[in-house]
Amino acid sequence: QVQLVESGGGLVQPGGSLRLSCAASVNMSNVYTMTWYRRAPGKQLELVATISSSGDTTYADSVKGRFTISRDNAKKTVSLQMNSLKAEYTAVYYCNRYGTGSFRWGQGTQVTVSP
Repeated sequence: QVQLVESGGGLVQPGGSLRLSCAASVNMSNVYTMTWYRRAPGKQLELVATISSSGDTTYADSVKGRFTISRDNAKKTVSLQMNSLKAEYTAVYYCNRYGTGSFRWGQGTQVTVSP
């Protein structure tokens, strides 16, 4: 089975930055469109950003200009650079493939934005 491990979360003040990383157990990052999702308290899972196998990216309107998704196929990792963080961005962040046929979800990494 494909294993995904998210890391890099933590407590940060509003306006601060964090860089999240997602490590895959296989070379799926080389061929799949990969994504970052988040689940805020009391809310549904939200698609935050995507990056295709060729490097094309998309972002949710709420994070455009603040978040940057990237991938390192050699290291089998997908990263999310988060700048200008807002309290509303507080959530557990997950990585996975895009669309149907998602891999088994990892544990996610908690991001808490608070003074």
